Amino acid sequence: MTRILIVEDDGDIRGMLARGLAAEGFEVDVAERVDEALVSARETAPCAVVLDNMLPDGSGHDVCRALRGGGYAGAILFLSAKDEVSDRAEGLSLGADDYIVKPFSFDELVARLRAQLLRRQGSEPPRDVVTAGRLTLDLTTRQARFGTASARLTQREAELLMALMQEANRPLSRGDIYDRLWATQGGLSLNVVDVYIGYLRTKLGDIARTGGPLIVTVRGRGFMLDLRDAGFQ
Repeated sequence: MTRILIVEDDGDIRGMLARGLAAEGFEVDVAERVDEALVSARETAPCAVVLDNMLPDGSGHDVCRALRGGGYAGAILFLSAKDEVSDRAEGLSLGADDYIVKPFSFDELVARLRAQLLRRQGSEPPRDVVTAGRLTLDLTTRQARFGTASARLTQREAELLMALMQEANRPLSRGDIYDRLWATQGGLSLNVVDVYIGYLRTKLGDIARTGGPLIVTVRGRGFMLDLRDAGFQ
């Protein structure tokens, strides 16, 4: 899994970024000070650092300078309220790959982050597509498609849909789904399965408005992707 380090002293922004990037499939570490950021980067070797410029014990410039001086080759993206051209120029001159000004669009941040990660891979990774009947799931872009309609899923939604597609027309119990997707994450109850089933039902309903692939509840047995309608096999 791709590891991202968020360096941000604002707790609300830090929490939002951590939750959002985790939902996008990244493994996330957080720091709020220069010293914490450098220790975390040294110990976890993140693929990218999302870096605020104004920190309690220094600046993002200090972090960027130390990382590049120590040979860090991952992506560095500044996320800062300082929007002067001179601020952006200094950050980029220190070795940052991108500079995003607050307030910002989370979707744009994710797009820019992925672009930098792909650049370091040298080429776009091959796509992996799962198919069940006329429903397809592109695991690279996380696009679920039915006919000409499509919906973009979060990483966890895509993993859940893939599990259901692999067992299409057969029910999976809550426990089976939980074990596949959440067993290694402490502190979560079986209710998380119902929450994500709800998210996925909504998105599948949007791309199959005339009775398309549906996730049905099989009493006493769990959930099933029901593709038995003649139009969807």
